[in-house]
Amino acid sequence: MHLLEALFLGIIQGLTEFLPISSSAHLRIVGTFTGSGEDPGAAFTAITQIGTEAAVVVFFWRDIVRIIGHWFRSLTGKLPRNDPDARMGWLIIIGSIPIVLLGLLFQDQIETVLRSMWIVAIMLIVFGILLGIADHVGAKRRKLDQITYPHGIFFGLAQALALIPGVSRSGGTITMGLFLGYERAAAARYAFLLAIPAVFGSGFFQLFKSWDAPDQYFTMGETIAATGIAFVVALGVIAFFMSWISKRSFLPFVIYRILLGVTLLILLGTGVLAG
Repeated sequence: MHLLEALFLGIIQGLTEFLPISSSAHLRIVGTFTGSGEDPGAAFTAITQIGTEAAVVVFFWRDIVRIIGHWFRSLTGKLPRNDPDARMGWLIIIGSIPIVLLGLLFQDQIETVLRSMWIVAIMLIVFGILLGIADHVGAKRRKLDQITYPHGIFFGLAQALALIPGVSRSGGTITMGLFLGYERAAAARYAFLLAIPAVFGSGFFQLFKSWDAPDQYFTMGETIAATGIAFVVALGVIAFFMSWISKRSFLPFVIYRILLGVTLLILLGTGVLAG
């Protein structure tokens, strides 16, 4: 039974990681309705994100290889420092600093109090509204090669907010990008690339820390199985999402977030769910 629960949660992780609706919130919510009725935990969430991030690496493989290659060549002087791909390498490094620092600083809170269902519900609503406003007022003129280093830090700070379940890593970063005037596809592409170091770092850290932990609800084998299925599902979701935002707005995701958040508040307020 545990394996089926883990696989189901892996599917949820794969479906929600790249949509701006918060995968950590969905794992937190869905976990309360599975057989255990328990929060799957920050460790399970972080480890299964290795699978979804591996899907990013596969989907953007050519971009990633080119960025890494140009970044190293710029260090040796074979390419100018302002080469677009070399700059993107630096932008990913700079943008990753906030989430690393805040993740280490607030690790205990991230794994405990910030996983409150009340916080999840409020973050779903607040950042859903912010995404809607950003999508409406953003100029959507700036392209990926126009990202500046200060903007990279702003993107990074927005990504760091996703340490709170309900914010959404992609949603928070894309929202910031829209407020800064970037095209939807440019903001999403940078959000996905920016997440690679943070997600792999957090996932492998939790994997190492939890390998022999006796108090985990899911065994390591079940968690790894969930990670594998999350990878497969995420590949299809990335392709769908990148196609969607090239033609349509984020409004359906905004509406979904607000409705889900309000529903959670009602269930919490009436005692149907525990906070």
